[in-house]
Amino acid sequence: MDNALLAEVKAWIADDPDPITAAALQALVDSGDEAALRPFFSGFLQFGTAGLRGPNGPGPSSMNRAVVGRAAAGIAAYMRKRGMTRVVIGRDARYGSHDYAIESAEIFSGAGMEVFLLPRALPTPVLAYATTALKADVGVMVTASHNPPQDNGYKVYIGPDADGIAYASSQIISPTDGLIATEIAAITSLKSQPRGSQWSVLDEKLIDEYIKRTARLAHNPGTLKIVYTAMHGVGTETLKKVFAEAGFPDLILVTEQAEPDPDFPTVAFPNPEEPGAIDLALATARKYGADLVIANDPDADRCAAAIKDRNGQWRMLRGDELGVIFGEWIARSAPRGTFGNSIVSSSILKKISSHYGVDFKEVLTGFKWLAKIEDLAFGYEEAIGYAVDSETVNDKDGISAALFLAQIATDLAGQGKDLNDLLDEVWARHGFHGTEQISIRVADMGAITTLLSALRTNPPREIAGRAVESIDDLAAPTDGLPPTDGLRIWLTGGVRIIIRPSGTEAKLKCYIEVITPDSSAAMRELDALREPLKKFLSA
Repeated sequence: MDNALLAEVKAWIADDPDPITAAALQALVDSGDEAALRPFFSGFLQFGTAGLRGPNGPGPSSMNRAVVGRAAAGIAAYMRKRGMTRVVIGRDARYGSHDYAIESAEIFSGAGMEVFLLPRALPTPVLAYATTALKADVGVMVTASHNPPQDNGYKVYIGPDADGIAYASSQIISPTDGLIATEIAAITSLKSQPRGSQWSVLDEKLIDEYIKRTARLAHNPGTLKIVYTAMHGVGTETLKKVFAEAGFPDLILVTEQAEPDPDFPTVAFPNPEEPGAIDLALATARKYGADLVIANDPDADRCAAAIKDRNGQWRMLRGDELGVIFGEWIARSAPRGTFGNSIVSSSILKKISSHYGVDFKEVLTGFKWLAKIEDLAFGYEEAIGYAVDSETVNDKDGISAALFLAQIATDLAGQGKDLNDLLDEVWARHGFHGTEQISIRVADMGAITTLLSALRTNPPREIAGRAVESIDDLAAPTDGLPPTDGLRIWLTGGVRIIIRPSGTEAKLKCYIEVITPDSSAAMRELDALREPLKKFLSA
């Protein structure tokens, strides 16, 4: 076995606070299996604007107590340099989440911080709210959101202004992520870090405040039959309480997916957007003759929905369609503040904003950017993330979005209409905006870098049989946005294509938008583009 690798492994084992991961590494050392060891020692798990995220496992390249402890120590060092003293920690129900929360609490406490711990596995929006309500300097959420079962993660919020950024209890962006990463890199020994045992486990009062504030989004509960799935995550308990507080009838739960289960046994990927993920919910809706299906992702910060089409067949609403529904409803009822969406979302919200005289701003992908919009009245990203109540949660919130959608559907039913009618009104005014996302999983993120580099060096003249009219390099923006890795390509006929790497998974993502007179024409255009684009990107 390579001597340098062996020395690194032995040093890590000696510093590992978890006997389970230490023993797993020692077994690989004893077996002499260098090939099995190397993936666990391919660099420290990268800390970026998504915090930490990766597979549970031993060594510095995985999620484990040793990595999380060093991350907490680095964040504590960052806090000390800025006079920050208060931190609140939440967690989901994934494997390792409880241990990582306690590991963090011990390190923050040992660093002299005032530490608050949410009492159990709860949705990410509750942690985001707690960061505001407790006037915490930092919020930490242990979650991998909608990632595969083997993953976990570490999401970081800043409460006050910091590093020249008005955070207002939102997720970190540059340069904060880099500053924290530098502090983490400086932690060479976890055992040398002091540990404490002084922290406050929060009671139900704060959670009840979140429930009551969120329930105020509803005003007329009605009698719609609504099916709900938590996708084996932590949403059920909190969402049920919010709906009950708002006076809505009991939800029809997808029982197989209602309780937290870190194995996510009924889905290939615990993401409502993935094919087949809400099949059980649709089956439940047919069984009970439901009016609406609502799904959260496992940490309940995102919201998806399904409705019946004009032929009575159930279909998922695209993320952009939900953005239209929320944006149109808020704009026509209370035009105020600023609307915003990410660059990969549909262009429709900008047109809705203009129609109602509402300010609009486009930002980079991710709610960490949307949350920085001053006086945000509504913000969304096509990946089913929505902020319909940014005063309560300055982040995407799948719980408030679920209740607000239920209220919109209920109000429309009282007018003899449904969500299809609302969408049709917008399409009639602005043209049908058809959007679709193509995701290609890759084994090596370097393949995406290679592809984007090749496209920049030798830009294509045509894609999917359409001429390329222009290409915007998002890494060298000219519209005032910060640089980001990706390309925005305009094809003849007003087709917009955006290609970028995923920020949280090993995926290449491609976003398509076509604008046509009606949905049938849009489907024809998307059908004609889909397979040629997949071949183009895969090649």
